[in-house]
Amino acid sequence: MKKNRFISGIILCVLAVAGTSGYAQPKTAREHGLSPGVMKPGTWNAITDVPGVRVGHVTLRVGDSVRTGVTAILPHAGNIFQDKVPAAVFTGNGFGKLAGVTQLQELGSLESPVILTNTLSVADGIRGVLDHTLAQPGNEKVQSVNAVVGETNDGRLNDIRGRHVKPTHVVEAIRLAASGIVAQGGVGAGTGTVCFGYKGGIGTSSRKLTAALGGYTVGVLVQANFGGVLQIEGVPVGERLGNHYLRDQLKEKEDGSCMIVVATDAPIDARNLQRLAKRAFMGLARTGGIAHHGSGDYVIAFSTDSASRIPHQPAGPVRTVPMLHDDHVSPLFLAAIEATEEAILNALFTAETTTGKGGARVEALPVQKVLDHLKK
Repeated sequence: MKKNRFISGIILCVLAVAGTSGYAQPKTAREHGLSPGVMKPGTWNAITDVPGVRVGHVTLRVGDSVRTGVTAILPHAGNIFQDKVPAAVFTGNGFGKLAGVTQLQELGSLESPVILTNTLSVADGIRGVLDHTLAQPGNEKVQSVNAVVGETNDGRLNDIRGRHVKPTHVVEAIRLAASGIVAQGGVGAGTGTVCFGYKGGIGTSSRKLTAALGGYTVGVLVQANFGGVLQIEGVPVGERLGNHYLRDQLKEKEDGSCMIVVATDAPIDARNLQRLAKRAFMGLARTGGIAHHGSGDYVIAFSTDSASRIPHQPAGPVRTVPMLHDDHVSPLFLAAIEATEEAILNALFTAETTTGKGGARVEALPVQKVLDHLKK
C-alpha cells in the first residue's frame, strides 16, 4: 500500500510541473478584468518575461495529507555558480528560515537557483541545490556552495512533520525549469499555502518599461501564505466578505509567511537591487498584508543583465560594468510594486479549494463575490 501511494505521488509530481502541460489553472486576476497599476505587463505576465529567467515546479499531492512541493527560480540557464548574478535581500519580517541569506547580503551575488518549499524541508532544499551544483560540468573542484532556500509553513493542509520533500524533488524542479507561461495557484511550493484566510499559492506577474524608460522588465513570483485584511484595487474586499484578521477579536492565529522573488534585466547592482526589493514589499502592503509577528516575509531580488554577471574565476583584478544611474531607477520601483501586488492576487485567483491533513479544508477565494464587490 505504501509503495502504491509513493508511485502515485511521483506521477502527480510529473504532471504538475511549471508551464502549461497537464495543468489547467483558473483565470488570473487580469483575465477577470482587473489591471492593478498603470504599467503594462510583459508577454507572459510572469517572472519569465525577464530574459533568461526560468521557473520549475514539483507538486506533491499524496493521499489525504501530503500537500506540498518545490518551486525553483533560475536567473539563467547556464552554470549559475560559475556565472553569478548581482542580488540582494530585504527582510520585511524575519520570522523565517531563509538559508544562504548572510552570504548573499555580504557579497551581493547569487550563485544558486532560488528554491522555495515548506518550513521543515529547507535542509532538503539545500541538499538538492548541492546535488545539482556539484554535478554540473565545470564544478568538479567546488567545495563550497551558497544555496538560497526560502520557505513558508504549509502545516495547516500538509503533513509537514513527514518531511516529504526530498533532494531529488529539488533537482527535478531545477531540471524542469522553463521560460514562458508559469503555472500558478496550488502548485509547487504553493500547494499547501493559505492567504488572507483563503487558499493561497504561487503567483507571478511582470511589468515592461517603455523604450523611453530603458525598455527593462521587472518580474515577480510569490509564495503567498500570509494574512491581513485583503484589499483589491483599493477595495476592502476582506472586510466586505467578513474574512479578515481580527474579525473575531484576537481569537484567530493568522501568522504566515510570504516569499517574494524579483527579477529584472536592468543593469543595477546589489545596492539598488535591495532598494528594488524594498518596493516589492510595498506591493504586499497594497494587498492588505500586515507582516504578522510570526510571518517570515522576505524579498530576494536579482539582475540578469549579462554585462553585470560576476564570474567565479575573474579574468583580472578589476571589473568594469555598466550601471543604471540612480535618477533612472524609480520606474523599476513602481514596476516591482505593481507586479508584486498582481502576483499575490494571481496566487489567490488561481488557487482552488483544497482538503488536506486531518480533513482540513481551505476554500478558494470566492471570485464572483469579489468581482461583484469591485463592480460596486
